[in-house]
Amino acid sequence: MTDTKLVKDKVALVTGAGRGVGADIAKMLAAHGAKVIVNDLGGTAEGEGNDQMPAMETVKEIRDAGGEAEANFDSVADNKAAHGMIEQAMDSFGAIDIVVNNAGNLRDVIFHKMTEDDWDAVIGVHLKGSFNTANAAAPHFRKQESGCFVHMTSTSGLVGNFGQANYAAAKLGIVGLSKSLALDMSRFGVRSNCISPFAWSRLIGTIPIADETQAARVEKIKAMTPNKIAPVAVALCSDQAKDVTGQIFAVRNNEIFLMGQSRPLRGMQRTEGWTPETVLEHAFPALETMFFPLHRSQDIFSWDPV
Repeated sequence: MTDTKLVKDKVALVTGAGRGVGADIAKMLAAHGAKVIVNDLGGTAEGEGNDQMPAMETVKEIRDAGGEAEANFDSVADNKAAHGMIEQAMDSFGAIDIVVNNAGNLRDVIFHKMTEDDWDAVIGVHLKGSFNTANAAAPHFRKQESGCFVHMTSTSGLVGNFGQANYAAAKLGIVGLSKSLALDMSRFGVRSNCISPFAWSRLIGTIPIADETQAARVEKIKAMTPNKIAPVAVALCSDQAKDVTGQIFAVRNNEIFLMGQSRPLRGMQRTEGWTPETVLEHAFPALETMFFPLHRSQDIFSWDPV
């Protein structure tokens, strides 16, 4: 356990904490003094099945290091189950102070072949799941006039990627959810931020490799270990970050980026109003120099991580 207890005596729920990024966040929160509900359905990368071992292993590591933790094996996509996670925190540790929405799944497929089930499964875990846990914790945060949400977004949504319309929509939706939480609950001393993690995980391992360029990119991602994300998450949960809310951070190995948010780039005004013809003849050509290309994440983050 660390000597610096940044979240001493706080109670945290970390979803998807049986493996990877979530497990490292749960363990580092515990090392900094938090009591942790370790949630993990124990499903496959597609979100199927239920294996209790991943959550139990994280709990064991926390306890072996002298920390306090309890396991939860439910799905964040189930609203009742998500409320049960918060109730478990209250029953086990008497409070809830932190919610880290990390649980995820993937159903990658090119859009014209994507099924409704592919869509619903990913939206249900990432976006609805983040709503479910946040919604369950919000009344407690309001009552105690404090609380912290940390949500996981992705450059697949912030920038773009092939074959991930469901995932990208969910992850960009989480940004909107986080900002709304930050706005709606700021008067109660509640904060909400997003992290876009670059890290190797079993979900990343399911991405199809179609050419040598993709293979090389995957090898670079393998070098980005999940434990690089946890320090930023723990810092955001600390009271020392009381003025940090409504932000989006990307973490890439030893790099931390503050990501932009949508703002007007340039405006056009026509006193007599616009017609479709004048939009095509005047507005679009004038604005075209500032159009965004069809970039993917690797086009923007094109250099090797340090």
